[in-house]
Amino acid sequence: MKKFFNYINSEVLVKAGNLNTVNISLRIFSGILITKFIAIYIGPYGMALIGNLRNFLSAIQSLAISGLYKGVVKFISQCKDDAVELSRTLSTVFYLGFFSSVLLAFICYYNAELINDLIFSSSYNYTYIIETLAIVLPFYALNMFVFSIMNGFSKHKILLIINILGQIVGLLVTLLLIYDQNIDGALIAVSITPALNLLITIVGVAFRKNLMSSIRITQVNFSILNKLSPYMIMALVSAIAIPIVMIIIRNYIISEIGIKSAGYWTAMTRVSDYYLMFFNSLMALYILPRFSEINGKREFRKEVFSFYKTIMPVFLVLLLIIYFSRSLLISLFFTEDFRPVEDLFGFQILGDIARVLSMVIAYQFLAKKMFAHFIILEIFLFVIMYVSSIYLIDEFGLKGAVMGHCLSYFMYFGIILLLFSSSLFGVLAEDGMDDY
Repeated sequence: MKKFFNYINSEVLVKAGNLNTVNISLRIFSGILITKFIAIYIGPYGMALIGNLRNFLSAIQSLAISGLYKGVVKFISQCKDDAVELSRTLSTVFYLGFFSSVLLAFICYYNAELINDLIFSSSYNYTYIIETLAIVLPFYALNMFVFSIMNGFSKHKILLIINILGQIVGLLVTLLLIYDQNIDGALIAVSITPALNLLITIVGVAFRKNLMSSIRITQVNFSILNKLSPYMIMALVSAIAIPIVMIIIRNYIISEIGIKSAGYWTAMTRVSDYYLMFFNSLMALYILPRFSEINGKREFRKEVFSFYKTIMPVFLVLLLIIYFSRSLLISLFFTEDFRPVEDLFGFQILGDIARVLSMVIAYQFLAKKMFAHFIILEIFLFVIMYVSSIYLIDEFGLKGAVMGHCLSYFMYFGIILLLFSSSLFGVLAEDGMDDY
């Protein structure tokens, strides 16, 4: 236990204090408050519809920026002192993001009815929500572009302040719209909130005016895209497949069991998102940078098992507390209408444990640029999640959705263990020659 706290103090808190602890805490607080408002003013059926719109928005936003964010941050940080290469990178990414977001905006706007039927079904007509989303989509892409530039230049404090302001404005607007317009207000808020962060764009451009002169269409270079393409593909596979599978499963629950049951499942996934948010931040702050430095199996094995021995016990205790406090959590986060969610905690938490265990090892795919392995395994996960969830929903009702989640991630974890079995459990060379 002492080792855990030393690890947190020396490795995590220092970095998190300079990056996004406040932002993440505010995101969780905002999410809980918004969830409570949805539960009070709209109810389970609204939770289901909002869940589908959120998933669709997540996928379409990733497409709008072509999965470029992480790759852009990395490349800008590497070439920020090379004016020519920086100009090529900025120009290529800007025009790619601009054209892809505008194209997607047109597609969404002129196919709003079709998209409405896909994510809401023909029983609900929220075509104007899709049209609104299409209009604000290019602004989101521009925000993310400027955000990635500033992140690449390590302007973390400015980004943190802007993010906090954006979170506060978004929270106030969302609560006001839900209170005044109920389900329509909540859906409008989901659509326009990303565009409210236009402040990021304004401040970013004002802060780095000299960068605007570097963005020229004549500097677009397709070799930059070749370098960024692995990051783009990996980001797009993860960012698009999961939301689409979630929409399909939720729509299946709506058609087979009912929209209120879909709302209960969405509520459970939101609770899961809250406690996983801190863990994901920890992974990004420490695990990925640390794995990037590792050159041999011995170090990799030591790091993985060290994490399992120090962080996982604390995470498991946290999940046990959440499980035994689930009745209280439902009262705090939702309303009595959401009491059936209590039966979903067990399998959801078990699945999240397998998810976290596998994520620690799977970060090696990113750190060592094992792109093909990552994409194949992610596609396998999504297919298994869809097939198992549909089958188990037919067999066990709503609980089958969380059982499918649990089964999918345990299978995912098992395959990852097989892929890295020699690194984690094999005999290592005594002379230290165990490099990858």
